[in-house]
Amino acid sequence: CLAIELFWDHAEVLEALGLSRQAISGGNERRLRAFLETWFREPLTPAAWHRGAGVDLSFFDPDVIYEDTVLPDHADEAYRGPEGVMRPAERWLDPWEWLVVDLERIEGVRDRLVSIHRARSKARQTGIEFESALAYVWTFRDGKVVHFKSFMDPAQALEAAGLSE
Repeated sequence: CLAIELFWDHAEVLEALGLSRQAISGGNERRLRAFLETWFREPLTPAAWHRGAGVDLSFFDPDVIYEDTVLPDHADEAYRGPEGVMRPAERWLDPWEWLVVDLERIEGVRDRLVSIHRARSKARQTGIEFESALAYVWTFRDGKVVHFKSFMDPAQALEAAGLSE
């Protein structure tokens, strides 16, 4: 006798198998968490960025592609290679006196993860402070990031990764 059970989402499947998302994503989640904690350990400033604060480029595959949907003048642009990834990051810092990005959680399984953040910043010209949500969908191959994409709305990032809440 063959029994077939249908599930509506990833969480139900994992629960039925007695697994957690963290157990499945394992090494990639640990690598992503370590990378994000290093990058956002302290407030980023344009001066710190120019001094070399920041990013371990070995985290990225040499052919990594970053799609920016957050910055209005970068919307739907794709950046290639680790050095290409750094260009929009530097421009992202330009208007701010400081920027803090706190990791709230990581969702996903295996090679497809979503990091959800709270971004806080202070505008250099006006002194006005801002707070907003921010999320990234990360795709890994052989332990390296081959693609990632930014989202202002975490729900859109989860949906893009097939992990709708």
